[in-house]
Amino acid sequence: MSDFPVPEPLSGHGPARVIALCNQKGGVGKTTTTVNMAAALAEYGRRVLVVDFDPQGAASAGLGVNANELDTTIYDLLMRSGVSAADVIRSTAVDGLDLIPANIDLSAAEVQLVGEVARESTLARGLRAVADDYDVILIDCQPSLGLLTVNALVAAHGVIIPLACEFFAMRGVALLVETIDKVQDRLNPRLTIDAIIPTMYDGRTLHAQEVVERVQQRFGDKVTRTMIHRTVKFPDATVAAEPITTFAPKHAGAEAYRALARELVSRGIAA
Repeated sequence: MSDFPVPEPLSGHGPARVIALCNQKGGVGKTTTTVNMAAALAEYGRRVLVVDFDPQGAASAGLGVNANELDTTIYDLLMRSGVSAADVIRSTAVDGLDLIPANIDLSAAEVQLVGEVARESTLARGLRAVADDYDVILIDCQPSLGLLTVNALVAAHGVIIPLACEFFAMRGVALLVETIDKVQDRLNPRLTIDAIIPTMYDGRTLHAQEVVERVQQRFGDKVTRTMIHRTVKFPDATVAAEPITTFAPKHAGAEAYRALARELVSRGIAA
């Protein structure tokens, strides 16, 4: 994990690479990866915006923002004319890391968007005005392949798929890849799969090793060399409402997300 160099400081910021973190299977470490990868990139001097695009608001909570107490969230950016991204962005306790929060209101947007013109590109239009202010925009998608996830894929340059190292998690990836291919073909030709991150890895089990081998056979060098191991510290950090990089900065989990950030920068996926 130490193969990747510490990123050079940036002389300026933007335009952002927009990355959707997707997996229609829940419980694979998607929000954990979004929050901690964002915090690690910010530690390395990148300006990062996390877009919480899940009505459960887990990314917002994980960054210490109670979205249920806010007047404006991502829902307002999508559905109310005259609301700009700047109106809904909140700063976090992590320097260089901002958030567009979400709460349960977002679930109504999926239904309401159906009647809109160019409904698949609503999020892309909303984010356009702030793209030059950030180096990376990470969209934490809900675990489904509905209209909100399609909006995230249309707004994105690339997709990162966190994949739990278990057989059932792998079965769903084919469906996700099919959706990505359709969006690329019909709505967003620039869209690529940037990386697949093995999460919840337990090196003591043959099962986890076999899953990683199969994913590497299928996706080759799209699979990151950095793997995120299973640890109780991640839920502990979530309860504390902060990334593991600040909650337990010396822990192996924090080091793993820093290594992942270095790998993404080295690969040109992040700035």
